[in-house]
Amino acid sequence: MSKIRVFVADDHNIVRRGLISILSLMEDVEVVGEAEDGRTAVEEVLNVVPDLVLMDVSMPNLNGMEATRRIKNRKPEIRVLVLSAHDNEAYVLESLRSGANGYILKNTSADDLHAAIRVVNSGQAFFSPGISKILAEDYVRRVTDPSNTETIPPPNGPRLTNREREILQLIAEGLSHQQISDQLHISIRTVDTHRNNIIQKLDIHDAAGLVTYAIKNGIVILNQ
Repeated sequence: MSKIRVFVADDHNIVRRGLISILSLMEDVEVVGEAEDGRTAVEEVLNVVPDLVLMDVSMPNLNGMEATRRIKNRKPEIRVLVLSAHDNEAYVLESLRSGANGYILKNTSADDLHAAIRVVNSGQAFFSPGISKILAEDYVRRVTDPSNTETIPPPNGPRLTNREREILQLIAEGLSHQQISDQLHISIRTVDTHRNNIIQKLDIHDAAGLVTYAIKNGIVILNQ
């Protein structure tokens, strides 16, 4: 019986190493890679093509939700199981919008983590009990609201493009335009153009306001 090939993405080294140690004890699981930030995770996952990615939500450069979206756009067959300390409703729903196949909390036991990996790898969804409650409440709100015609409500506020969300995250993390230019391999002028588009769409004209928007809408996620 072939093993489930798992990739681990988490920006905390001690957490990542601990997860890998736990996974190594599972006879039907094989760890095939790891990453400490979202952008590296996307690059490595698309190269390794694991069966399943264990994805942290809160990571620098590219958060777990954006990383999930990019992986799913390129390789929809790869399962993504979000493992997070956050039971915030916005993070849960945005993760699902990004294409995640499951969402469990970091206080999950090793046995439940193993069960989640096996269930998600089989093609089913898996959620921690607290997360299931959030999804149930969201479903009830949607079906009882006659004005809501969408299956899943869109994120708060104007819809930004993937590139705009990426640049907004980097701005909120404190990177200069030059650093963003270097990291994304685009010109400073292009960075300026994207920033101006973000400002116009959001009607927010100061850095503090952009940071606040990014946090409230799950583009930047504060570590707890």
